[in-house]
Amino acid sequence: MSEKFNFNQGLIDLEKIVKTMESGDLSLEDSLNHFSKGVELTKQCQSALNKAEQKISMLTEQDNYTNEKPLKRL
Repeated sequence: MSEKFNFNQGLIDLEKIVKTMESGDLSLEDSLNHFSKGVELTKQCQSALNKAEQKISMLTEQDNYTNEKPLKRL
């Protein structure tokens, strides 16, 4: 059973990978490994964002938040 993806941790890990790769201190093999992990994290982050977007869309459609409504005065 796979563990649920943590979006915030994924972004932190992706940032670390970018900084490490930008340092220029990696071998070609290590750079490729970091790049591969970065691509995987990017896909996971994009998937999590898509799921959140779909959920927001469903919730706003159900509550009819798609149309502007005037604020009620107190």
